[in-house]
Amino acid sequence: MFKLAGTTAVNEKTGERDALIEEIARYVLDKEITSSEAFETARYGLLDTLGCGILALRFPECAKMLGPIVPGTTVPNGTHVPGTSYVLDPVAGAFNIGCMIRWLDYNDTWLAAEWGHPSDNLGGILAVADFLSRTRVANGKAPLKVRNVLEGMIKAHEIQGVLALENSLNRVGLDHVLFVKVATAAVATKMLGGGKNEIMNAVSHAWIDNGPLRTYRHAPNTGSRKSWAAGDATSRGVALALIAMKGEMGYQTPLSAPGWGFQDVMFKGKELKLARPLGSYVMENVLFKVSYPAEFHAQTAAEAAVKLHPVVAGKLDQIKHITITTHESAIRIIDKKGPLYNPADRDHCIQYVTAVGLIKGNITADDYEDAVAADPRIDALREKMAVVENKQYSIDYLDPDKRSIANAVQVFFEDGTSTENVEVEYPLGHRFRREEAIPKIITKFSDNIATHYSAKQQERIKEACLAGEALEKMAVHEFVNLFTL
Repeated sequence: MFKLAGTTAVNEKTGERDALIEEIARYVLDKEITSSEAFETARYGLLDTLGCGILALRFPECAKMLGPIVPGTTVPNGTHVPGTSYVLDPVAGAFNIGCMIRWLDYNDTWLAAEWGHPSDNLGGILAVADFLSRTRVANGKAPLKVRNVLEGMIKAHEIQGVLALENSLNRVGLDHVLFVKVATAAVATKMLGGGKNEIMNAVSHAWIDNGPLRTYRHAPNTGSRKSWAAGDATSRGVALALIAMKGEMGYQTPLSAPGWGFQDVMFKGKELKLARPLGSYVMENVLFKVSYPAEFHAQTAAEAAVKLHPVVAGKLDQIKHITITTHESAIRIIDKKGPLYNPADRDHCIQYVTAVGLIKGNITADDYEDAVAADPRIDALREKMAVVENKQYSIDYLDPDKRSIANAVQVFFEDGTSTENVEVEYPLGHRFRREEAIPKIITKFSDNIATHYSAKQQERIKEACLAGEALEKMAVHEFVNLFTL
């Protein structure tokens, strides 16, 4: 019987220790993942996440962030950054890959008391796995396999996602990427050969590091740091793993130390807890962002708006008002009025996403750029929108058996008529709609890599990546080579 892990436990030999950190270390080191559903979902998650990163290379603001910290740096057996010719140390490689995959807000999502994107950990996991695989081959040893990457993804998803179930960083103004740092530090240390003590040491440092403020996600400071914050967090997790593997000490109670621990300093004295046993629950229930590159709380609003497009497209100038019915978390994060200053601001505005869907019948990453945002119809519709909470939506959002992300959109016209109230309870990427989503995830992946690679390289990538379980047997460095230039 699993006892929900609180923060502290007593160890007879070492005294008080934060039990949550010990539980994470035991899970990463000893838990065997047997869920075929989790591995299958992770395979699609790997492809979807890399595809999002490749698409992001089209955007100069992303591309400028990539490369070595010091130009001209060479790293033997270094991490190869997909879609580029960069060969970097695994810390810089983790930042590059993490930055790419998060730039467009188009990879998978986890919604609970805290929000986040567990596949952000792939930046660190893939960077370390590629580095290790190349180093092993250079030393005459067997490389890591893609299955090792998938297992790392499952465990990082689980750590980040279960922490998020009941521990709300946003309520105290901290950004969710702290959980990315913790998860990457744990998994990367294990991949590097660390035992229980090394994993606990790395994770203790991740908590002591704390995390950034959410300042850059909210008006009047919304900006592009939100697109590289996860890359920063996953790369720091790798750095802490490497430090721990040098034998650097960790700390017993970084969470619970009175006056100086994370809980007292940053969490208003609340105890951090693991809400459920660590297994493969998060990967099995993760939300794929299949259709639209927008903050996930707006995904079902986007679906509803696109459904309404044929009805309203010819009558935009006759709209009197629009009602968006949503859940509490969406109101807190993406209900925005007034000017929106950049793409990072726009893709986190439920009114903007809904307006574009109503006007165009689709939403793409380009729709957040200045050229599209200059269309006066978008702000005209935003000004006519009211965002209201449906209490049942908010309840079902937190229900572990539902995990819905419901929105409804209804348009009212000057002549007194209205559209139907189009409600979408579960987005296309939800576990309840997984069978429907898989073909579209594959199409999304194909479309994304087509923006960057020759037809011949696209075919090589797809042949290997869509080979089902056979992909898991592929050497990591050979897999990464498929995506490099």
